[in-house]
Amino acid sequence: MNKDFVTSLRPAVILTILFALLLGIVYPLVMTCIGQALFPSQANGSLVRDSQGHVVGSSVVGQAFVSDRYFQTRPSAAGKGYEGLASSGSNLGPTSKALVARVRADIDKQRDAGITGPVPIDLVTASGSGLDPHLSPASALVQVKRVARARGLPETQIRDLVNRNVDHPLLGFLGEDRVDLLALNRQLDQLANRRTGGTR
Repeated sequence: MNKDFVTSLRPAVILTILFALLLGIVYPLVMTCIGQALFPSQANGSLVRDSQGHVVGSSVVGQAFVSDRYFQTRPSAAGKGYEGLASSGSNLGPTSKALVARVRADIDKQRDAGITGPVPIDLVTASGSGLDPHLSPASALVQVKRVARARGLPETQIRDLVNRNVDHPLLGFLGEDRVDLLALNRQLDQLANRRTGGTR
């Protein structure tokens, strides 16, 4: 074998091994340690737990609510809906007949649920990730009547609960007003618990 070739190959092999160790093991371990030390909740999935310590969801990943007793989420194109391992949009464009048919079906579903007037766009369209845990305040407020009827509670009480759960843009201009549905629905259950004097 050519001696010059071996001489040239040696530093390439050494650098490949060095960078594989540095970028494939050392760097990820350091970043993991920093994340666990400074941001333990976020590093572990921003998990939400109930009073017994059981995981009930994540503050950054949506989940489907289908009962009339709960505020329902926007459609999801992630797998069968809100599958974390299948995060994606539908990739259907505005001229897609399949998208138009699906949106029309979702509008009809909202009409059947008692929503009148304009249907907020995020109630009938999926987010880019398919995992968005938030709704616009308008999309939550149009569901107040259905939720109040299903729970036997005054609409004003449910509407006030929604308004108290509106998160405003970061620094006043980054993002939009939004409602965290998991937090809102958990508060609904707590409201029911206080009303009945028991736990669910």
